[in-house]
Amino acid sequence: MDNSYFRLYACCLPVRGAKRSMVCDVQRNDFYLIPNGLYDILTTHRAQPIGEIKAAYQNQYDETIEEYYDFLIANEFGFYCNKEDLELFPDIDLYWDQPAHITNAIIDINQESEHDFSTILDEFEQLGCKHFQLRSYIEKPLGYFNEVLQNLENSRIISVEFLLKATAETTLENLKQLTDTYPRIHTIMVHSAHENSIAYRDPSGMGNVVFIKQGINDSSHCGAISIDYFSINIQTFTESQKHNTGLNRKISIDAEGNIKNCPSMSKSYGNIRDTTLREAIEKQGFKDLWYIHKDQIEVCKDCEFRHICTDCRAYIQDPNNIYSKPAKCSYDPYTATWGEANPTNNSLHGQ
Repeated sequence: MDNSYFRLYACCLPVRGAKRSMVCDVQRNDFYLIPNGLYDILTTHRAQPIGEIKAAYQNQYDETIEEYYDFLIANEFGFYCNKEDLELFPDIDLYWDQPAHITNAIIDINQESEHDFSTILDEFEQLGCKHFQLRSYIEKPLGYFNEVLQNLENSRIISVEFLLKATAETTLENLKQLTDTYPRIHTIMVHSAHENSIAYRDPSGMGNVVFIKQGINDSSHCGAISIDYFSINIQTFTESQKHNTGLNRKISIDAEGNIKNCPSMSKSYGNIRDTTLREAIEKQGFKDLWYIHKDQIEVCKDCEFRHICTDCRAYIQDPNNIYSKPAKCSYDPYTATWGEANPTNNSLHGQ
């Protein structure tokens, strides 16, 4: 064993945090927490045989190091190999790009909304947008959403998510009928419901139906950070290296029709009634937030979860510091503990 080298599988990516680290498995879409000492072995000493690694620690931790490798093998994170085989297993390329001006979008609706969905979805198509979320803060008949979906008949949009307010119509039977009719629906989440439940989860990952008791009246409810919202996949991990995982290639239309990076932000780049989405994204400043990534954000840059955690600059602890920690994140990477989220909704005004 001492003469062997250890190589992580390319899909198992170590990330160091202030107090602990993790191995992110972007193939099995899961993560595993590890001590920082093991992270150092896997990175700083990765090109050394195990015997030399033990010697680097004055052979005081031989048993611990062997336990580390037993753990890695048992969880199928890597394999032993010879020195000449190391170059046969290159690291995964962490470069990210997408052949689209916009990859995802949000549309909000309230009582005053007068969105022309035919025009909006056509503009999504022109920008290459493949995913959008429609969030309704008021009661709407299911026929309203049926009409929206009819505009996708010849569209290249891949998936749609709905956030609906509970009504007498939003039964599981009716919602399943909608998802069966329109297989592009990824999830329908019904807020202001009588219970919290995952009413239906399809093995394909599409057509899910979720009920939540919480009432959602406006966009201020978004931006929460929790383990439940982690996005553990190669797309998020690579995008997070140089881009903001909440705002990159995103466009939003708020309930009044204002075009923004996010509906929660005050800065508007025009209104959908007189400005095209393409014109909006080319305006000065629109793309600036796309490039603020986790390795630049205070506290986040020391967090082991930073490359699987989405981020939006709408709610930050210090509205005068664009690199401030998300206001709705209660995780402390210096103690590795979760606490009460900061209740202050500090929106970044003017951005």
